[in-house]
Amino acid sequence: MAASTANVEGITGVLEDYLSKVGFEVYPLKVGWYNSVLPPSLHLAYPDDSLAVVVLSTPAMFEQAFLPFLEERGCRGLSDPIDQCVKHWVSSAVSQCFPGQEVDVRYDYELLPSRKPKFLAQTAAHVSGAAFYYQQCDVTDQPWAQKKMFGVCVHPRFGGWFAIRALLVFGGVTVGCELEQPAPPDCVPSREARIQLLEAFNFHWQDWSYRDIVPPVQLYSQKQRDYFSTRPAQRFALLKDWGFLPREDGLPASTSDTQSQGTGHG
Repeated sequence: MAASTANVEGITGVLEDYLSKVGFEVYPLKVGWYNSVLPPSLHLAYPDDSLAVVVLSTPAMFEQAFLPFLEERGCRGLSDPIDQCVKHWVSSAVSQCFPGQEVDVRYDYELLPSRKPKFLAQTAAHVSGAAFYYQQCDVTDQPWAQKKMFGVCVHPRFGGWFAIRALLVFGGVTVGCELEQPAPPDCVPSREARIQLLEAFNFHWQDWSYRDIVPPVQLYSQKQRDYFSTRPAQRFALLKDWGFLPREDGLPASTSDTQSQGTGHG
């Protein structure tokens, strides 16, 4: 069944209405945009014109979604509390907004049996126009010789103070050329600033300076900084100190929060 632009706007609009109240953003994309920049082994197994939506968390998510989630539901089992919160809100949005509709939901922390991620979060954010994914190849005359430098996404409004949380694929919804691919805002255009960004992210990511590469409209609160600065194994103890009492049956399994790029972020 082909979907018109109105269908796309209806899907993204209802998701936005549901999730923006608790600190998330949503951006539509075509599966083909994503697959076209990746090798076949990393492709999503859907037609190129299938609709997908990438979900980001903003600085507001911690106070608007995470702390209320802990108050109402608490932590369960070994999985990371942030991951539990994101899954709760995204799955609730899907079940409430699209009852009976097949939606393939993939979270940033999930792996396939091959140990590859279920989706490449930063690639999805870039091709949707949500955030520019700055990589080593985006720097001319690189000063790093043969060293491998990991890339990082920069949001035009939040800088690095955000995270990419999920990808929703609507396998039964196809879109045509009426959904045009937006270019992600290039908010770090100079070579010098890109070098500064990648070096800060790769060599000093713990000090979070890379997040301020552009002036953000909102930062993480002090409480949120305290949480993500705490080693994952100690985060349950921190939540207990804050008055949340999760079951004491182990440590969180995931680090969750560096834009899902493997450095353990928030």
